[in-house]
Amino acid sequence: MKKLVEKKLEGTHKISVPIEADEEGYLDKECHSEDCLFKFKVHADDWANLFKDEAVFCPVCRHEAKSNSWWTTEQIEHAKEQAGKQIEGILDESLRKDALRFNRNGYRDSFFQMSLEVKGVQKRRTMIPATAKEAMELKILCDKCGARFSVIGSAFFCPCCGHNSVERTFDDSIKKVRVKLDNIKVIMNALKEIGKKDEAEITRRSLIETSLSDCIVAFQRLAEQLFSKIANAPVAPLNVFQRIDDGNKLWQTVCGKSYEDWLTTEELKDLKVLFQKRHLLLHSEGIVDQRYLDRSGDGSYKIGQRIVVKEEDVQYLSSLIEKLANGIRKASSNA
Repeated sequence: MKKLVEKKLEGTHKISVPIEADEEGYLDKECHSEDCLFKFKVHADDWANLFKDEAVFCPVCRHEAKSNSWWTTEQIEHAKEQAGKQIEGILDESLRKDALRFNRNGYRDSFFQMSLEVKGVQKRRTMIPATAKEAMELKILCDKCGARFSVIGSAFFCPCCGHNSVERTFDDSIKKVRVKLDNIKVIMNALKEIGKKDEAEITRRSLIETSLSDCIVAFQRLAEQLFSKIANAPVAPLNVFQRIDDGNKLWQTVCGKSYEDWLTTEELKDLKVLFQKRHLLLHSEGIVDQRYLDRSGDGSYKIGQRIVVKEEDVQYLSSLIEKLANGIRKASSNA
């Protein structure tokens, strides 16, 4: 039998699906490291003008990949759907043109007269852009390359240059501590509602005590990084900024400023006690020993007791550390 119509799509057909920015001009991106999958946004202008094709970084885990590797799961699924519809439209359009051409030319012999008809609703080839997710509240400007990006929660690295801002990380850490404290009651109530009263109390205590440590670790890292950037500063001894008196002397020697310039006598005394409580939690599960009594000057405990840390203690510590951090930032920039 003679072939009436033969249609074959040859070669590679490239289909581009537009990606929309949100109302503030940011594009959705997603880390494709299986352990992360963090979603974030980058400003469309910066994506075009600042970002490099060779490397883009995840703001949370610093996974590195080429710029064409950051499509979100939703964008990929939308692109597949749109590509399928485009192919259907191309085939439908081609078949209708062939049918029209065939009917125009006609096909006759002594017994038959034939025509072709393509049935069904005509497929449209209108491309629908991938819509953007709603804007994220936390907007960040990289202090190294100037790229703008936004996240939910916190970020540790610039997606454009991979830079880690120790000052932003410190601010995020203190924010995280306060968020944990603000939500303790919510978590406890949720556990109590399902009959887990013991777990609720254990969780409450754990969140408070780990938050105490989080504050001090954040301060230590900030102090270490700022100190290391001071010209001609000596190498800081290991963990020196966990020790109030030793760290204080170091700043005074290098910058001519000390903790007494930023905290009152009473605040500095309280800070020493809270630092020693963290040391006790880390090294002896919070059980008081003679070393704690000697170093903290805390006369409210006896050897063998376990210290108690309250939510207000951590809130107070976070405010003291912020005051110190602001003083150190200014002093180190002027050193």
